[in-house]
Amino acid sequence: MTRDRQTAKIIKRHAWKLSLAPLLFFILIPIFSLTITISPSDFWEQIQQETVRQAIGMSLQTATCAMLLTVLLGTPAAYYLSRSQSPIHRLIDTILDLPTILPPAVAGVALLMAFGRKGLIGSLLLPLGISFPFTTPAVIMAQLFVASPFYIKAATMGFSKVECEMKKAAALDGANRWQIFRYIMVPMSWSSIVSGCVMTWARALGEFGATILFAGNFPGRTQTMPLAIYMGFESNMSTAVTLSIILVFTSFVILFLVKRILRPAYELERDDTDY
Repeated sequence: MTRDRQTAKIIKRHAWKLSLAPLLFFILIPIFSLTITISPSDFWEQIQQETVRQAIGMSLQTATCAMLLTVLLGTPAAYYLSRSQSPIHRLIDTILDLPTILPPAVAGVALLMAFGRKGLIGSLLLPLGISFPFTTPAVIMAQLFVASPFYIKAATMGFSKVECEMKKAAALDGANRWQIFRYIMVPMSWSSIVSGCVMTWARALGEFGATILFAGNFPGRTQTMPLAIYMGFESNMSTAVTLSIILVFTSFVILFLVKRILRPAYELERDDTDY
């Protein structure tokens, strides 16, 4: 009887694994097809092209700037959301999450209506000689708009997990709010903060819709890798494939690193019971 139960348990466990095959196959086949489309020599040749190198450099620079700005502007918001339970808390949380579900094209139009030359704020800045649309700062602004919620959500979750007893104990020892934040909140939330930074950087790196509408597609000035891929479909498919492979590899490495960073938390929360 015991052996029959063990056999049934093994069959059940492998049945669940087999059920993953269709979706896993559906995801892997396109990625595999992409990697075998271009030879290593052609891949290297494309990397040497000036437009490709410019697109890679632009993506790395703007995504990094967007991530740093997100940390600077988003950390106070995440700290507030982790502490406050007021009615306005839900409204602010919803507003900050809104870019994650907005179509990127809508985000681009919204930025243009706000910061364009005839926009709500852009029209006020134009007499001062400040114009954002179709410039490198516009790329960063578009990436910041769509990617910042990833950091805010992760940092909020990290700050929320810090036990109140530890903060109260530090306050009793004479620590002020800044010292509590610096020496207790941040160190105990570092994995969530780092994962939020990485996911924000990755989202900014792959941003397309808002960027092309608000910043345009000018090589060397606003053309990022996703925009260069779009142009490659019309002029040079090898360029599109090369940049696509780079983004796939980068995305895989980022996800792997995030899962490694969060692995201790997953292991603590995981239920060891088999179902």
